[in-house]
Amino acid sequence: MSKSILVANWKNHPSSLNEAKSLLNRLSRQSKLYKKLSFFIAPPLSYFESVSSRSKNFVHLASQDIFSSIRTASHTGEVTPDILKSFGVRLSIIGHSERRAMGETSADVSEKVKTALQSGIIPLVCVGEISKDQDGEHFEFLREELELSLAGLKRKNDISRLVIAYEPVWAIGKHAEDAVEPTDLSQSVMFIKKILTDMFGRNMAERIPILYGGSVEPGNANNLLHETGIKGFLVGHASLDAKSLGVIANSLISK
Repeated sequence: MSKSILVANWKNHPSSLNEAKSLLNRLSRQSKLYKKLSFFIAPPLSYFESVSSRSKNFVHLASQDIFSSIRTASHTGEVTPDILKSFGVRLSIIGHSERRAMGETSADVSEKVKTALQSGIIPLVCVGEISKDQDGEHFEFLREELELSLAGLKRKNDISRLVIAYEPVWAIGKHAEDAVEPTDLSQSVMFIKKILTDMFGRNMAERIPILYGGSVEPGNANNLLHETGIKGFLVGHASLDAKSLGVIANSLISK
């Protein structure tokens, strides 16, 4: 993607369909701003119809997860890629830390990545260490998570469609002061790029955008973008406030 990327992960919010529609209406007032980005909203499944029908002119629909198989057999409670695509889903968040905390493994993530690619859906693959450390041990955690989550990918066309989100678990769902420091973020991004280069070669690795997620707010967005090498943001709680998300979007355009 040539444009900066902004992904709004609504998780299980807002608490009602009326609130979701109201938020979409507020976001649409800044449609010219969001058209300058590759902008995605990942709402709860029950809001897909509203997001899909109200926002085609300035935002793409994303899913918060994807079923690990394209097979059409019955799987109660799962949502198949075909269903996602019928709503216009273009991107799927895969391996989010909250999913991993519920037991999803990197091997599970790997299968979902392959399913997304086979289905024509962009996989946004989340990786990030669980705890903050000063000794560099988290780099080995990142290495293993990346290698296992992206295992088995060989086709250049598949690799070129990957997007990575670095989301240190210790920074998620907090406030701007709890986010990673720009110098540390820069080191982590450089390390991720090195692993991707080792796996896929330099030319392919350079084509894979890296986003940051973890307590992204209007007050720290500019700092997080300053010479850190990220291509955009995966935003959680701040994406539920139209004004806050607008400020974050502006930071991506003016970087």
